[in-house]
Amino acid sequence: MIGDTILKLNHVSKLYPGVVALDDMCMEFKEGEVHAIVGENGAGKSTMIKTISGAIQPTQGTIEINGEVFEKLTPKLSREKGVAVIYQEFTLVPVLSAADNIFMGEYMLNGLVLDRKAMEAKARELFERLHVKIDPKVKVADLTTGFQQIVEIAKAISKNAKILIMDEPSAPLTITEVEAMYEIVDRLKAEGVTILYISHRMEEIFRLSDRVTVIRDGKYITTLNTADTNKQELIKLMVGRELNETYPEREKPAAETIMKLDKVAGNGVKDISFEVKRGEILGLGGLVGAGRTELAQLIFGSEKITSGEITYKGKPLHVKNCQEAIEQGIAMIPEDRKRHGVILDMTIKENTTMPCLKRISNKNVISVQKETEVTEKYKKSLLIKTPSIDQYVKNLSGGNQQKVVLAKWLAMSPDVIIFDEPTRGIDVGAKQEIYEIMNDLANQGKAIIMISSDMEELIGMSDRVVVMCKGRMAGSLSKNEISQEAILMKAAGAE
Repeated sequence: MIGDTILKLNHVSKLYPGVVALDDMCMEFKEGEVHAIVGENGAGKSTMIKTISGAIQPTQGTIEINGEVFEKLTPKLSREKGVAVIYQEFTLVPVLSAADNIFMGEYMLNGLVLDRKAMEAKARELFERLHVKIDPKVKVADLTTGFQQIVEIAKAISKNAKILIMDEPSAPLTITEVEAMYEIVDRLKAEGVTILYISHRMEEIFRLSDRVTVIRDGKYITTLNTADTNKQELIKLMVGRELNETYPEREKPAAETIMKLDKVAGNGVKDISFEVKRGEILGLGGLVGAGRTELAQLIFGSEKITSGEITYKGKPLHVKNCQEAIEQGIAMIPEDRKRHGVILDMTIKENTTMPCLKRISNKNVISVQKETEVTEKYKKSLLIKTPSIDQYVKNLSGGNQQKVVLAKWLAMSPDVIIFDEPTRGIDVGAKQEIYEIMNDLANQGKAIIMISSDMEELIGMSDRVVVMCKGRMAGSLSKNEISQEAILMKAAGAE
């Protein structure tokens, strides 16, 4: 049952040089509710979380927890007042056990020695409370992503958290793991824990939350009872405009084949045969672990083909590494943009021109003018929101980071572009922009291979879908054959 107000933000602002991250934010959260917070990337969600958790201090305003008012919080003080945060990127140490991770920094001691038995017993109690079976002794590295998420939750509730902030908790999870997490959220809510739930996934908002607050450009917009609103209203409030076409219409794909795979094997996949045509978006569907990314790595040259052949522009494609693939006009937008797509501590300009330095250099000296021209060109065409191309990429929103990854490869003028989970962790407004960019590239005659676990996206964007199952190709679906049922049947290995 939902109780009284447990947390309030009173006119909280956070200013950085040239940027207002939070602007006079006033919000309140009640005991025992699941309160969703939605907004585009860059709306201020992360700054708000860090302010509540004590990771950063507000420029002005106060935070009220259980009636106690604070002008600023430290991480230690925030934890003491019952606040815990589960961030999008896990804070676990893979080589340590589940129990060690749960009690890290607050180990149980028997004299001067770690009391492992007590820690393991307490960890077991926490897992039982969450209705999951995890061996407290197992190394976190040996757990699935879903179980690692549960270790993070157990770590939070071990400190008697009364306010649990969950930042995109389902982003790395499979469908089955997401359902398990939903059940845990329901149990914690029933125990009276207040959950602040940040997510871009609308189905989660409506499945879990009691109320939903929309923020935009660092400002509080409104709070609604979830049962009284709908997806269209929330999207309009988030982006400040109507988004009528989720998946843009595209011209009919050209018939010319640019790439052909014939019984390709390697990197855990085998016997893969299909064609890729200019001007089309070819979707790669399948369950997590089906071999979609592994296949993309073979095409991109980051892993070696052991048998079979890829024909590219009418000739056999033999690439020993990614650099040779790039030189042939093949690009890959990776799933994890922060680790593999950009260098966060470098500028937009440095990231954009990194692959094409030879083209903008004269006798090994980089032309600053050309470097600026190339970056400004793609900043404008991709609508990258930034005050300057000299801005560090780590300071950009997720959607704009993804655009920088795309700018980097478009500067090389590729003919085949592989998008691995192109909109993961990106808000609905930025998704629409990414879809429009992909659509324009296809209309220009580029061939796009898109890996996506988002069923709606896979169906809405693809001209054809190749479905993978356990490292093999389970089948191919034409545009008029594509449906959720057809994809899932093939992904599960059913005829």
